[in-house]
Amino acid sequence: MARPDLVLQGVSKSPGNRLVTRGYPAFGKRLKRLRRSVGLKQSALANMLQVDQTTISRWENGTQIPAVETQQVVFSAIGPVKSDDSALKRLVMNSTECVHLVEEASHKCLAYSASRAWDWKTSQRALLDVSLWQFATEEIQQAEAELTNEGWWDLATPNPKAFLTSEAVHDRIRISAGEIVWERLYLSDGTPVRLVSGARSGRA
Repeated sequence: MARPDLVLQGVSKSPGNRLVTRGYPAFGKRLKRLRRSVGLKQSALANMLQVDQTTISRWENGTQIPAVETQQVVFSAIGPVKSDDSALKRLVMNSTECVHLVEEASHKCLAYSASRAWDWKTSQRALLDVSLWQFATEEIQQAEAELTNEGWWDLATPNPKAFLTSEAVHDRIRISAGEIVWERLYLSDGTPVRLVSGARSGRA
């Protein structure tokens, strides 16, 4: 029997009565890339989530978009499949560059360098396992939305994406204005992750 909390639509209407999708852009393509990368069949994922395979298929082809909370549940359910990859995380943490590593589907932070911690005005562990999507600037959100038309989710090794972002200050993080570069990597179990780097506009 399908879990009722996993079949809600994450869609709302704008003042102009236009449907606006909430949550992660291209949720279906992002889910499909993650599921295939870690070697899960639709039926296996459906069993994990206690929904039918048709629901997974509809999510992936974009005919049904689950609620934001459901999207997070889905990515968390696949989470235990992932390996530790401590060597890669250690390389990122010890890098002299301003870099961080996130799970590509959920934007959950896996590791970040001391320089990035300084830039974010936080400790080097405070944001581990926290989804950084909630802090995304308008430019980051726009760049993420552009990935679908650029074929990012359909390619195993897409070209790096570079763009500029403005500064944003939140309670837990400060994002500097400047260039951001996204590059896809894979963990040892096939999980797609994103290396995020870029020059800061200057030290404040």
